[in-house]
Amino acid sequence: MKILLVEDEPKVAAFLHKGLTEQTHSVDIASDGLLGRRLALANSYDLIILDQLLPGLSGLEVCREVRSHDQGVPILMLTALGETDDKIRGLDAGADDYLVKPFAFQELLARIRALSRRRQEAPNAQPALRLADLTLDPLSKMVTRAGQPVQLTAREFALLHYLLRNQGRVVSRVDILEHVWETSFDTGSNVIDVYINFLRKKVDKGFNPKLIHTLVGMGYVLKEGD
Repeated sequence: MKILLVEDEPKVAAFLHKGLTEQTHSVDIASDGLLGRRLALANSYDLIILDQLLPGLSGLEVCREVRSHDQGVPILMLTALGETDDKIRGLDAGADDYLVKPFAFQELLARIRALSRRRQEAPNAQPALRLADLTLDPLSKMVTRAGQPVQLTAREFALLHYLLRNQGRVVSRVDILEHVWETSFDTGSNVIDVYINFLRKKVDKGFNPKLIHTLVGMGYVLKEGD
């Protein structure tokens, strides 16, 4: 696997470079955001590992620019910023996963395997998903409600996609974390509730029937009616 590591701490970069190359990965290193952006846009990578706090250009800005050019390359945020709002900003910028420093190297490897597996298993053609007047096209990444386009972030799209694939079935917060984020946050984290509220404002507000429902103590379900 060809990996771009954007990390400004020399000791962390050296540690990761050694560990990843021992796992037979090829690793390019950028020590600031400007170089990271240039390498990411000029080369083809299987994975980008990206710090948030970078000189020159922040990791969030790098992530947004990469996403505007390449929707497919997996991006893993690896940063000391561990608050829920920090994670939401990283994921909304287009990151696929988020790992907080300090971290266990074996967990990082597990995250890399999960991201690689998800990319390899993604089908080349997927049918559009529908419920009532809501439509989601996995290929074009387009979502409409009553014929009107709905603008979603990458993470909101992934969450709605999961709910639509499981429409009519109650999914727990743990289910969502495992299948949409392929990771876990602290048990007290409200990141799922935050994203469900984001979706409600974009998908349900101003439309009938309401499709996103909460079952207290159980989870969420996408369906028509109460």
